[in-house]
Amino acid sequence: MSLTVPGKVSSRLRDILPRLVLSPSLFLILIFVYGFILFTGYLSFTDSRMLPSFDWVGLANYSNLWGQRNWMTALQNLAIFGILYIAICCILGLMLAIFLDQKIRGEGILRPIYLYPMALSFIVTGTAWKWFLDPGLGLENTMHLWGWDSFAFNWIKDRNMAIYTVVIAAVWQSSGFVMAMFLAGLRGIDGEILKAAQMDGARNWSLYTRIIIPQLRPVFLSAFVVLAHLAIKAYDLVIALTNGGPGRATELPATFMYSYTFTRNQMAVGASSAVIMLAMIAAIIVPYLYSELREHR
Repeated sequence: MSLTVPGKVSSRLRDILPRLVLSPSLFLILIFVYGFILFTGYLSFTDSRMLPSFDWVGLANYSNLWGQRNWMTALQNLAIFGILYIAICCILGLMLAIFLDQKIRGEGILRPIYLYPMALSFIVTGTAWKWFLDPGLGLENTMHLWGWDSFAFNWIKDRNMAIYTVVIAAVWQSSGFVMAMFLAGLRGIDGEILKAAQMDGARNWSLYTRIIIPQLRPVFLSAFVVLAHLAIKAYDLVIALTNGGPGRATELPATFMYSYTFTRNQMAVGASSAVIMLAMIAAIIVPYLYSELREHR
């Protein structure tokens, strides 16, 4: 009996120890992540301005938000940025993955080169591309120094084209990551299926359009979820690259939220925009998680 009790105690300690180790982190996450999400949701129903207030105003802030011209501009820019960012990253990532999947020489060197931009922060990416695209410092100035005086590339200063510079910088940073996802998917396709199709006379184009790409549907879905999430919460890249300008030409929901909360002292309106952004992300992630869990079951 004296031998069994210590054995039970040590076994129980082994079961409890992981929970004890994880409990402080879980407690902090519950407070500083989910607690503040709930607090932000509450502030969106108050008349908070520079400091939090607890005077309830209902849906007035949401009505005010959807009446803001800057908010509608931010949503329009998000639609342009999100569609182009996701589409170009998926197309470019798939093409790079197919290229590397041909067992070419130097794959071990090319793969890290494509993945390297993802290791940089969006602040670094935005700053580097700001220098590169600045007409007085970057590409345009270099071409003029080389004698090509008629060359002009001033998108970053053009209100109609500035949003596309954000797309260029974001695609440069994320396409390598998408390439890695597609490359893993390509390497996971059963080679016997491809050999059987080739024996039946299928050409390379048919192999990709009818067999390989349809089997990459889960990778496309995962890439869409990741990229859409990054697009909705894009802030630091825009701030470093264009600071939301010229004017409001590159305003996105995240920059709108920050400016109204901490610059214009309209905390309740900023909280309302944050709740809308959270709803956008949830509308993408929740169905994805549901489909994944249903497939596992």
